[in-house]
Amino acid sequence: MADSPVDVLLKGSSGRSARGLLRIIILVTIAAAAVSSRLFSVIRFESIIHEFDPWFNFRATKYLVENGFYDFWDWFDDRTWHPLGRVTGGTLYPGLMVTSGVIYHVLRFLTIPVDIRNICVLLAPAFSGLTAFAMYLLTNEMSSSPSAGLLAAAFMGITPGYISRSVAGSYDNEAIAIFLLVFTFFLWIKALKIGSIMWGALTALFYGYMVSAWGGYVFITNLIPLHVFVLLCMGRYSSRLYISYTTWYALGTLASMQIPFVGFLPIRNSDHMSALGVFGLVQLVAFAEFVRGFIPGKQFQRLLTASIILTTGVAFAGLIILSMSGIIAPWSGRFYSLWDTGYAKIHIPIIASVSEHQPTAWPSFFFDLNLLIWLFPAGVYICFRDLKDEHVFVIIYSVLASYFAGVMVRLMLTLTPIVCVAAALVLSYILDTYLKTSSGPVTRGRESEGSSSEGLRSARSPEVGISSYFSKAVTTSAAIVYLLLFVAHCTWVTSNAYSSPSVVLASRMPDGSQFIIDDYREAYYWLRQNTPANSKIMSWWDYGYQIGGMADRPTLVDNNTWNNTHIATVGKAMSSREEVSYPILRQHDVDYVLVVFGGLLGYSGDDINKFLWMVRIAEGIWPDEVKERNFFTQRGEYRVDDLATPAMRNSLMYKMSYYNFNKLFPMGQATDRVRGAKLPAESPQLSTLEEAFTSENWIIRIFKVKDLDNLGRDHSNAVAFDRGNKRKKATKKKGPRVLRSE
Repeated sequence: MADSPVDVLLKGSSGRSARGLLRIIILVTIAAAAVSSRLFSVIRFESIIHEFDPWFNFRATKYLVENGFYDFWDWFDDRTWHPLGRVTGGTLYPGLMVTSGVIYHVLRFLTIPVDIRNICVLLAPAFSGLTAFAMYLLTNEMSSSPSAGLLAAAFMGITPGYISRSVAGSYDNEAIAIFLLVFTFFLWIKALKIGSIMWGALTALFYGYMVSAWGGYVFITNLIPLHVFVLLCMGRYSSRLYISYTTWYALGTLASMQIPFVGFLPIRNSDHMSALGVFGLVQLVAFAEFVRGFIPGKQFQRLLTASIILTTGVAFAGLIILSMSGIIAPWSGRFYSLWDTGYAKIHIPIIASVSEHQPTAWPSFFFDLNLLIWLFPAGVYICFRDLKDEHVFVIIYSVLASYFAGVMVRLMLTLTPIVCVAAALVLSYILDTYLKTSSGPVTRGRESEGSSSEGLRSARSPEVGISSYFSKAVTTSAAIVYLLLFVAHCTWVTSNAYSSPSVVLASRMPDGSQFIIDDYREAYYWLRQNTPANSKIMSWWDYGYQIGGMADRPTLVDNNTWNNTHIATVGKAMSSREEVSYPILRQHDVDYVLVVFGGLLGYSGDDINKFLWMVRIAEGIWPDEVKERNFFTQRGEYRVDDLATPAMRNSLMYKMSYYNFNKLFPMGQATDRVRGAKLPAESPQLSTLEEAFTSENWIIRIFKVKDLDNLGRDHSNAVAFDRGNKRKKATKKKGPRVLRSE
């Protein structure tokens, strides 16, 4: 007896419900895997904030929780950039801190006792689960196959390119920004396909959230207008396009201008002019479409051509005039460094000195993306086959992100989402093709013609090609092995490369046991316990946030790097002779100087390896007093042994690093294990500073600046004393010349 239509309907609805429930279970499992894979650092070490920038974010979050939002908004931090201070509330993206603060207060309202540190440590893993879900939604808009979305979510959950900035303890802006990036793009595609003001408003809302969280919002600001511009050039203008873009730009711009650090940049900065220009272009196209119905074809073409030429000329002239008058700010140095990889090294060395701003090496693509990099081009090709509006977006995103990831290591983070989308599209296409239950090849075109001959052929010989069981088994098995290898690689990279906090180092002993190197926290704890609360600490800017967060002591410079002259002052003090450095230290009320030295343990990330960047930055401000070439031998070598130049051996950095280092070795056997150099038999001497603390493995060395009364009577100290007095008198008359803002 045949089923009634009601029975068929019930069976269909139950099947859809079962598939929907299974899909939810898979997504929850993917989210759980994404979170758990980021907890290696907590399991192996402890719940601790990683790296450098996260320590400022953690300190700012604690201030927000303790003092409230309005005090945080107006926060002036006088314990950083001494003696300048920093208007912190107006010089940061508050989204990360506000998100953590909201979660903290919600949990406290629910009577769940939780420490703000644990929220900050676990925030990035928690948002990685949301990012996987957002990736599922975005990929579903690109493909009708549900497996594509699930594969993309799984890829995004465990790909090292994203895990590198989202492990537990990685409390940086990217912790929530990548989720907002992916979800904003999903909302944009949804708004474009539907043409709904509501979806456009949601896109603007999450775009505003993204602006509050990360400076990388400029990528969205330029990618969406470029997508719209390409669609217009392809002749794909529609009311859906007009409604979605106009709504996003108007509301999104207003939302972004509410962030004090952004302010009026959306209408006064060159980085945002493309969005404004496309907004005006969309209005013109919409007006042309409206006028088209009232004017004959030939006259309309003439009017349209004249209007385009006139409008383009006026807009270009206006842009030039506004840029020359200073109303529209020029392109930033970071923008130029994206197009010219040598620009920053020549003009802005402080940007080039950051390792994550260097061009990406080819092995990094395979390390962070592994086997997905092979599927990526095929996924883009599939988009070319269909070439719907959303596929055009994938293609544009792929091209831009691939280029930017190649010129800057940090931007590998923006490439990872689109690689996951493209790889999921092609892998789901392969699996859907080879796992079809129907037998026989799929015919196209004239299906009726030749049907009898195909039937005879199939009766004489078994199925061949993609319809055979053998090809299905081979392809499916290869895909499973492929995915298992990918999971193994991601787990290994996450566990060994991206789950070690920079403040706690680990190495292996000869017997294979783990050896923990905790010199950073040892030194910061010593500062916190053994120095007055108002002691000023001078170090290179890399360690400013950690000193402020863990030692709770005022610093001269930190990772904000907003004042290049102030950083150059520290570089000059580090690279000069003591008689030049001492007046600088006294003028800035420095009590202690901290240096990082890895020569004993073989720690390559020390200050001697960073020293040339200090010299270059100082030379940019004082080219007559600090010269980089003085630190190279006649053969152009950077040496620390007997062949080191006088400028190198007399610099404050060299003396602090190798002071008393010879005592650890037999006479004449002192060796720097990082540089592989045998050091001079005679140890450098310090007359204006005295050793206050050296950590267990000699990674952190802290020196106390002597008072004027304790300097002694030798000639060099007399010169320093005299110059210091002259500098103080000049400062009273003319002000601190070295502290002018760049």
